[in-house]
Amino acid sequence: MDKMKMESPNMTDKNIEKIAALFPNCITETADENGELKKAINFEMLRAMLSEDIADGDEAYEFTWVGKKSAIAEANRPIRKTLRPCKEESVNWDNTENLYIEGDNLEVLKLLQESYLGKVKMIYIDPPYNTGNDFIYRDDFAVSTEEYAEESGAIDEDGNRLFKNTDSNGRFHSDWCSMIYSRLMLARNLLSDDGAIFISIDDNEIENMRKICNEVFGEKNYAATFIWTKTSTPPALSYKCRKTVEYVLAYEKKWNTIKYYGTPLDGGDVPLLNTGNPYKTLLFPANSIHFNFISNGIIASGKKDKVELLDDLNIKNGLNANAIRLVGEFKWEQDTLNKEVANGTYFIIKTEKFSIRFQRKSLDDSFKTPTNFLNVELNKNAQVGTNETAVKEMEELGLGKYFDYTKPYSLIETVIKMICKNDSNATILDFFSGSATTAHAVMQLNAEMVNNSSGGRNIHGQRKFIMVQLPEETDEKSEAYKAGYKNICEIGKERIRRAGAKIKSETGADIDYGFRVFKLDDSNMEDVYYTPAETNQMMLAGLESNIKPDRTALDLFFGCLLEWGLPLSMPYKSEKIEGVTVHTYNDGDLIACFDKAIPESVIKTIAKRQPLRVVFRDDSFASSPEKINVSEIFKMISPDTRIKVI
Repeated sequence: MDKMKMESPNMTDKNIEKIAALFPNCITETADENGELKKAINFEMLRAMLSEDIADGDEAYEFTWVGKKSAIAEANRPIRKTLRPCKEESVNWDNTENLYIEGDNLEVLKLLQESYLGKVKMIYIDPPYNTGNDFIYRDDFAVSTEEYAEESGAIDEDGNRLFKNTDSNGRFHSDWCSMIYSRLMLARNLLSDDGAIFISIDDNEIENMRKICNEVFGEKNYAATFIWTKTSTPPALSYKCRKTVEYVLAYEKKWNTIKYYGTPLDGGDVPLLNTGNPYKTLLFPANSIHFNFISNGIIASGKKDKVELLDDLNIKNGLNANAIRLVGEFKWEQDTLNKEVANGTYFIIKTEKFSIRFQRKSLDDSFKTPTNFLNVELNKNAQVGTNETAVKEMEELGLGKYFDYTKPYSLIETVIKMICKNDSNATILDFFSGSATTAHAVMQLNAEMVNNSSGGRNIHGQRKFIMVQLPEETDEKSEAYKAGYKNICEIGKERIRRAGAKIKSETGADIDYGFRVFKLDDSNMEDVYYTPAETNQMMLAGLESNIKPDRTALDLFFGCLLEWGLPLSMPYKSEKIEGVTVHTYNDGDLIACFDKAIPESVIKTIAKRQPLRVVFRDDSFASSPEKINVSEIFKMISPDTRIKVI
């Protein structure tokens, strides 16, 4: 019965395992700080294996800066943190698959490495642009809160590591590069093999961002640089250039030939009328014609511009509820029409003129790839907004005064569509969540799948979002603070609530409008749990439990999910069995009981459910024989179950 580590994975160890898979003869052993053997790399052997392909000496093409090695080391270093569930701030906790996580995004990304490894289809981020006025992270975890506050004067009471990176800072670009590099290293691990990352950036750091992404994702995996018109009213007082655009960089985890979705293919629907053809009377079956200008109602028979309607028409849910006859200069005979309908072809009438068109089902999903200028082609069809649009969107939600510089959700919805249009179950991550525009865009896109379906072929989207945001405090003089929003996360969560209510009111779509809230915190375990060498006999009386007294069973349970590598969004339930509380995740992926003195009968009940994994508290059992007995029970009843204690 093993103990859980309760810390994020050591990415250095993971990298050694990858090298071991490629070059097993380059793996050796060395002693760690406790004298125990661990795997290590024999670099001389690795150099020999790579032969002359090693970049040696000073003449090598590379991009570097002060602090780069530290940024890499920090990305690989494990942390002893956890994510604590916050049910009271969540929406539809029991059933939602969306997540909102409060905390330093570097630490959160470390904690998600096991649970979401290779499971995220798309990442969108809008990081600080490094204009000289942006706050960025300083990832110096070795410095105490007091030391850092004295050094920079830019840390809040919760220890959040933010500082204003002014251009007078001698490491102006280096600090920004270090901040973004480590986060992108961890983010890449989370992408699925067919996944991609989209990064909003302006011209202050686009060159450095491109070089960093070339290194982290690989230059061959660069997909595109999209140009977005951010404003329709550029500053009039600019000296050199009135800047109107920003950029969205796109990189794939592994480059592929999958075409990005831009707009529906022009000419997808074709006129059925053709001037000069002889007049024909065609019978159109019920539910074969889609009406764009009316959803429900009766249209009387009679002349309709270039066609004549011979029967009164009953329209329900945008379709002809009854068969109708039309007279016009049609291309087809009745036999052709019948064959086309049998193959899935349907008809479209867009206006009261009844200029009927046909759409073959085989062309329904035909589309153009996007141009790299989002506001040329996509703006016509997808209504990609500007900063001014974003302001209006926040005002419509009653949050217009509370957040600056948010993106329009239509911009993010457009880039999500590029790779997730036909993946209705995709997971989308944003670890610079801000006002949670990405969550808004995901819900809007999911709802559109209901309303824009053709012939019943689409159902609503089930895409899931993961938002990560540091709870940066709002200024006490700001309108947000006066309205009760003490930090950015409170604004983001409220935006999701209000956006969900608005989308549901407007569309009636039956989609997931909820989200589970988690907050980054120190480990659930007492420090002594990790440093037994530092304890002595006199201290043992006060160390009866290795779990912090303020932690709940729910805290412990979700902490175990992170170590087991299970997603945080699956169904969860708790129940009482013979007076003790048993927690079950996703119908048996994990069962846990953290009560003391668990009856043997309850152990047997859990074993009979044959869970994949079980977890107990270490002090749930009074002696080693009791622990052995638990193991024996599972060996007999559920031998494939993995057992651990905390």
